[in-house]
Amino acid sequence: MKDAFSTFHPVVNFTYFTAVLLFSMFSLHPVFQAISLTCSVLYFFLLGGQRATRFSLLYLLLFGLFMAVINPAFNHAGVTILFYLKNGNPITLESILYGLASAAMFMAVIMWFSCFNIVMTADKFVYLFGRVVPALALVLSMALRFVPRYRVQIRVISTARQGVGRDVTNGSVFERARNGLQILSMMATWALENAIETADSMKSRGYGLPRRTSFSIFRFDRRDRAVCGVMLLLVSVVFAGAITGSSTMRFFPSLKLPPPNVFSSGVYCAYLALCLLPVIIDLLEELKWKRIKSGL
Repeated sequence: MKDAFSTFHPVVNFTYFTAVLLFSMFSLHPVFQAISLTCSVLYFFLLGGQRATRFSLLYLLLFGLFMAVINPAFNHAGVTILFYLKNGNPITLESILYGLASAAMFMAVIMWFSCFNIVMTADKFVYLFGRVVPALALVLSMALRFVPRYRVQIRVISTARQGVGRDVTNGSVFERARNGLQILSMMATWALENAIETADSMKSRGYGLPRRTSFSIFRFDRRDRAVCGVMLLLVSVVFAGAITGSSTMRFFPSLKLPPPNVFSSGVYCAYLALCLLPVIIDLLEELKWKRIKSGL
């Protein structure tokens, strides 16, 4: 069934992704990074399916491994020296762990942004920022649909040229390169024409005028208020943990991790509940749907 969290009000969706992205970017604590990465992969699996998740994880793992390996080669800070390179530069335990933490942070942020790109559609962006910054809202909405629309268009052009024997799979190497450049040229022309048509269309509709009204299907109902209240409560607990140092870890010059206690455990549980909130909503909606179908 459709993702239930995507059906919530755009304010709820945008606030949620803003919170998890900020916490993921500014906390290198291993518990926080493990929670953020695991939950982002799980939610992306529910949104995109097994094939999309496997494809994304393959490239993210390769890039994360590259970051984890390259960091200690250039960052030699730390007091725990493991060995020396041939040029005399030391490899420290702190730099290796910092590289792993940075790679995990990068992977989690990319996965959350992938989920964000699926949930926050163009109409939600226009609804949120259309009156405040109409030009920016239009640009962002066009950027969000850039990849899927252009992918479809380039497939249409390639299929049409393949029928006349001028696709990237036809001819010699130079002919394939020339055919590929011609396809890109057509795509650039189509993109420019499409951008001009979109701008003229929005201008003719009075988009961005001060007194312009617009129709919206979004309503902030009781369900949105309940989820927003729970989300703000969890964010407050996690933010309090960040202020008290429960979500921080020192890597240089030596490793220092705050000892776990009752409060920090509560912060970890609150962050886990926050990151799992869309998955929990989807599971509850699935159970409700099955109960309705069974007639109980």
